[in-house]
Amino acid sequence: MEPDPSLAECVRHLETGGLLAFPTETVWGLAARADSEEALERLRAWKGRGEDHPLSVLVPGPEPLDSLGFTVSEAAAAWMADAWPGPLTLVLPCAPRFARGVARHDGAVGVRCSPHSAASALAVAAWESGLGVLTATSLNRSGPPPAATVSEARILCQKGDALDGIPIYHGGDDAGGQPPSTGVDLTASEPVLLRAGPVALESFPARTMQKQESD
Repeated sequence: MEPDPSLAECVRHLETGGLLAFPTETVWGLAARADSEEALERLRAWKGRGEDHPLSVLVPGPEPLDSLGFTVSEAAAAWMADAWPGPLTLVLPCAPRFARGVARHDGAVGVRCSPHSAASALAVAAWESGLGVLTATSLNRSGPPPAATVSEARILCQKGDALDGIPIYHGGDDAGGQPPSTGVDLTASEPVLLRAGPVALESFPARTMQKQESD
């Protein structure tokens, strides 16, 4: 088995439009540069999903959000202060800065800030290199559950796939095994729960929460 690439090699791979598997505190993720149409087409082809399924992005922290065109309200800042880095995806209004298929139909984008050492290092390295932010979608084909362990990730990413394999940035730690991140939509006047997850909503007693009706 070939050794996993270094962090610097992973960033260079992403710069060229490649895909990269990485662990988070929940499940394994699939990174691509969020500003590249070519990379996003490759990601959607691998996952088997269309542009009508928006993709969240991975940020090193709240600091880059203004420069990326996000509107961060006082309520959003409070959620970030309380739960970031952590398994919480926040959907925020955003100016059109990303490749087609990242944003929702109304332009909003989900934002994730992971405390996992590998995911955090990857987000920081991508941002500091000038690459920007990466996608934070889960590592799975449409339908099956996300890869929960490095063994499952290696099976999904092995060579022989139609895209000739996906490199893995392991960072020395496996995924944390928590359920996928809690998703909260902060684009309206009141927060809306999109997906229940590891962040206990009871820890936000001051925030009114509506639950989105299931499809």
